[in-house]
Amino acid sequence: MAKRDYYEVLGVDRGAGDGDIKKAYRRLAMKYHPDRNPDAKDADARFKEASEAYEVLADSEKRQAYDQFGHAGVEGRNGGMGAGFEGNFGDIFGDVFGDIFGGGQSRQGRSSAQRGADLRYLLDLDLEQAVAGDSVEIRIPVMSACDDCGGSGAAPGSTPSTCPECSGAGQVRIARGFFAVQQTCPRCGGVGKVIADPCRICRGGGRVEQQKTLRVEVPPGVDNDDRIRLSGEGEAGPNAGPAGDLYVQINVRDHAIFEREGSHLHCQVPISFTQAALGGELEVPTLDGKVKLRIPLETQTGKLFRLRGKGVRPVRGGAIGDLLCRVVVETPVRLSEPQVTLLKELQDSLASDGGQHSPKETTWFAAMRDFVERLTST
Repeated sequence: MAKRDYYEVLGVDRGAGDGDIKKAYRRLAMKYHPDRNPDAKDADARFKEASEAYEVLADSEKRQAYDQFGHAGVEGRNGGMGAGFEGNFGDIFGDVFGDIFGGGQSRQGRSSAQRGADLRYLLDLDLEQAVAGDSVEIRIPVMSACDDCGGSGAAPGSTPSTCPECSGAGQVRIARGFFAVQQTCPRCGGVGKVIADPCRICRGGGRVEQQKTLRVEVPPGVDNDDRIRLSGEGEAGPNAGPAGDLYVQINVRDHAIFEREGSHLHCQVPISFTQAALGGELEVPTLDGKVKLRIPLETQTGKLFRLRGKGVRPVRGGAIGDLLCRVVVETPVRLSEPQVTLLKELQDSLASDGGQHSPKETTWFAAMRDFVERLTST
């Protein structure tokens, strides 16, 4: 039977680029792979056909010969293209699919050194520390490179040797029917090296757990969930690989007076009902010290006073926020008999003026009466 055109097999134009060819082959290989289609009668043949087309069109020299002479230009190349096609399928498959079907390393093997894991540390700060910045010393458990063997895992005076199973590639090729796939070497675990004489301190692991003391420079203005990255302060990598990073996550403790909202600070200021009625001045705290707050006559509870520039400068820049003080009128408690008498006299005096001293109360009771009348009249 005459062979189909390779471009037709992959469903690409003759001017298709390498990326398009690889994408088309990947789609067909996933569709017709025998392991994915055990019951499809033509899957094996379609899979071989697509693999044959890809091996030619993915190689610039073979593709040029095919474009010029057709199938005759590539017959007999690379292990016998055509009816007896086997090809170097393990290389093709690994190149296109990476580690999807086991393996995933290139034909040249891989470096045994691996980057260490990143670490996370939760740093609790007072509000004052977060706003002004600070230098804080922390202590963390971390896997560090073994000093005795320098992270190699081999006893001092010796070195790891090339794995005889995979010849240092970290991968072994396993034949599966008509094709082959690469898998991690079972002897060296993909490292490519074996240790005949392990280090007595780290037992061949190349790493030991240690307590590391670090100093964290906290910039001014940090807030909850902000992170500070300390490059290279994470765990040491296996096989003398580079260390990961340490991420210090900020947690600001609750404050006795202030609550933070972005660049602004909020606080409640209790005042007596005489201060609210007569007005006056009182001292309120800020993060810079005390300031005077003027309370006007007839101040109601919940009134908000804004002290500009007494908040926080955001860590990422911008204007300093404000301090928002909400006054709360406090009802006196534990009154003496003379004080109770005076308050009753004041109450009678205020009531004698027809409720003009409590406009909100008067308005509320009027609205309540109207509401009750409407209910009873229906």
